Amino acid sequence: MFAAYATITIFAALLFGSSSVIYLIGHEFPKAQLDMKGLPRAWGPVLGTMLALGSLGLLGGFAIPMLGTLAAYSLVLYFTVALLAHLRVGSRKLGNWSLFFATSVAVLGANLLHHWW
Repeated sequence: MFAAYATITIFAALLFGSSSVIYLIGHEFPKAQLDMKGLPRAWGPVLGTMLALGSLGLLGGFAIPMLGTLAAYSLVLYFTVALLAHLRVGSRKLGNWSLFFATSVAVLGANLLHHWW
C-alpha cells in the first residue's frame, strides 16, 4: 500500500505544485480563467499560494500523517469550490478541473487507506 500511496502523493504534489507556479508567475492562462469566472485577478496569487501549500502539505504528510490528510481534504474542497465557480458562470469546460479534482480525490483516498485503515 505504501508504494501506491507514495506514487499518488508525489504525482499530486507535482501536479498541484506546477499549477501553483503557473498562478504565481502570472501566466496568461490563470488570468484568462479568472476573467472568465468573473473573479478579480488579484486572487491569482492567493489561489496559487493555496495550491502550493496543499502540495507542500501532501509532501509533509510523509513525516506527519495528519498534515497530509488535512492537505488532501483541503485540495478536494478547493476543487469543489472551483467547480462551483465554473457552474456559476455557466462554463461547461471542465476537462482540466476533472483531472485536478480526480487527483485530489485519489490522493485523499490513498492517504486515508494508508494511514487510517
